Amino acid sequence: MSKFWSPIVSRLTPYTPGEQPKIANLVKLNTNENPYGPSPRALEAIAREVGDNLRLYPNPDAEPLKLAIAHRHAADGISAREVFVGNGSDEVLAHAFHALLQHGKPILFPDITYSFYPTYAGLYQVEYRALPLAEDFTIRADDYLGQGEAIGGIIFPNPNAPTGCLMGLAEIERILQDNPQRVVVVDEAYIDFGGQSAIPLVRRYPNLLVVQTFSKSRALAGMRVGFAIGHADLIDALERVKNSFNSYPLDRPAIAGATAAIEDEEYFRKTCDMVIASRERLTASLTQLGFEVLPSAANFVFARHPLHDAARLAAALRGDGIIVRHFGSARISQFLRITIGTDDACGTLVEALRRHLA
Repeated sequence: MSKFWSPIVSRLTPYTPGEQPKIANLVKLNTNENPYGPSPRALEAIAREVGDNLRLYPNPDAEPLKLAIAHRHAADGISAREVFVGNGSDEVLAHAFHALLQHGKPILFPDITYSFYPTYAGLYQVEYRALPLAEDFTIRADDYLGQGEAIGGIIFPNPNAPTGCLMGLAEIERILQDNPQRVVVVDEAYIDFGGQSAIPLVRRYPNLLVVQTFSKSRALAGMRVGFAIGHADLIDALERVKNSFNSYPLDRPAIAGATAAIEDEEYFRKTCDMVIASRERLTASLTQLGFEVLPSAANFVFARHPLHDAARLAAALRGDGIIVRHFGSARISQFLRITIGTDDACGTLVEALRRHLA
């Protein structure tokens, strides 16, 4: 602590990102990165932007990208004025906390969930209540009903992180119907790997904000591009905060690359299908080894072994040059979160686990 700090700084508990090791030749299965890389069309678009025009500011509204996102969701009636873009979905979520969830009342989110939520709540001084997941680690929609005027909003990932468990659209709609006066933020970072997006509900529910990212299914984690879709009133609030914070959150290569990525539907579908197929094979292999694997609709699995300590397994795998994510929270301390890599990477993991379990 320094005497020069603002008072809030000492009260913050910063988010801890997944480790980015500097060791070569690791099997890196800890940060849910896409193993297949960005669309070739996206790489070409990025390369075209790397030149003399980098001396020029980018489009502050990222208009080409908003139009491309709206076009992809045109069947759901989405227009560009209902799209917001930011520097990764984390920035989009931060602006949502600031613009839409500060009402002097606690917000609700699950107790086991994306750990940036309590960080943002601390940063923006938003009270919150963390509601326990069910025994099977799913989010219970009933827990978010009947809250009346006592709460200031609701946010949760779907699929949830780090569990990978999915909530159906019918349950999300129940939450929206029961909370018409409060914003409900559905964080869909992993939705493309097995779930149905809530974007089709946006036209019917002006209190719904859906947040997605280009980091996972579009394989642009290194570019930092995220977006939100919601009623124009919600988007206007996000724009007002963004333009009071940073008018140029996306650089020229990011706008060009993300626009090309969302337009390359064929590559997107192909790589998502490859990840899903690998996830099913890995789940089967882990189950054969005696692991309990939670049902996952994400590009990772959450697994525990009844006879082996998760922290020790993670350390043993690290000794083999394989990195997975282990969380120390009491209720999930015996789980490993394992990113879906290539089949070769997953095979290396399974063989290492087979040796350690033996």
